[in-house]
Amino acid sequence: MLKRFNSILTPIISVLLGIIVGTIIMVISGYDPVAAFAALWNGAFGESYYIGESIRQVTPYILAGLAVAFAFRVGLFNIGVEGQFLVGWLAAVWVGVAFDLPKAIHLPLAILAAMAAGALWAFIPGFLKARFRVHEVIVTIMMNYVALHVSNYIIKNIITDNKDKTDMIKESASLRSDWLQSITDYSRLHWGIVIAIIGCIVMWFLLERTTRGFELRAVGFNQHAAHYAGMSVNKNIILSMVIAGAFAGLAGSMEGLGTFGYATVKGGFTGVGFDGIAVALLGANTSLGVFFAALLFGSLKVGALNMPLEAGVPNELVDIIIALIVFFVASSYIIRVFLDRFSKKEVK
Repeated sequence: MLKRFNSILTPIISVLLGIIVGTIIMVISGYDPVAAFAALWNGAFGESYYIGESIRQVTPYILAGLAVAFAFRVGLFNIGVEGQFLVGWLAAVWVGVAFDLPKAIHLPLAILAAMAAGALWAFIPGFLKARFRVHEVIVTIMMNYVALHVSNYIIKNIITDNKDKTDMIKESASLRSDWLQSITDYSRLHWGIVIAIIGCIVMWFLLERTTRGFELRAVGFNQHAAHYAGMSVNKNIILSMVIAGAFAGLAGSMEGLGTFGYATVKGGFTGVGFDGIAVALLGANTSLGVFFAALLFGSLKVGALNMPLEAGVPNELVDIIIALIVFFVASSYIIRVFLDRFSKKEVK
């Protein structure tokens, strides 16, 4: 019980340390940290519009975090979430533009297309890992660049006639909600947050309450022991990457069908997939932890936009704070050792 409490306390301490060190950096740089954090809070929660935008930003972060966390629970490091995110975005918009169907068919079809695209993109490194023991980190990193440039080519030369932006998706494929927008002062909030929460529940149920989930976790703990117990290690490696890719593709569909409603040629990565790594680390690779970590990171990202306007503080300082939080999470072993020793002294 005490160890479980310490594991919950560790990411909280990491966040606090990140904020404290970030505050010190602000003071050294000559900025007012009180005004900066007040502006950050107001920019994330000060008005209904900002609340809607924060929740909208949280949505893809949850699903990207799940994509990293799910693979990590099976002992794999999925660095390719950004690429899976991009192909999912493209697939969702492609279906949303190309077909004219009833909403009950069109929207689920677009979402499923995004999940299938992300799953297929993740299948490749999963297969190479299982069949040839090629390290998934290297393959997934390279697949990110392939996804970026292939997506740009398809948008420019196949979906459109040498344009940098696709047409808007049909209304029947949209996740947007007039009601959600009206209650948040016409922010870009959409129904994707409901899908993201369902994604958290699905991951928890699959890993914690099913036989297949037990096998996946067993492979993550010890591949040799899992193989000795009669489990197919290679099959579970591929399956875990496919499911992780489906989560990432689903994250992409949130942007394509909800936030923007189109796809564009991109000069670089969106960063959502890479932020998903930080979300998963802070969330300790659990569905509930990922949800709260995404809530924090999404709020920080949106609130940071208000810092230069209200406090004259560059919003890049929030990126520094996020980097510090990730650093302290990565150094969580030291924090755990300190907590364990402190707990033992308390018991004595």
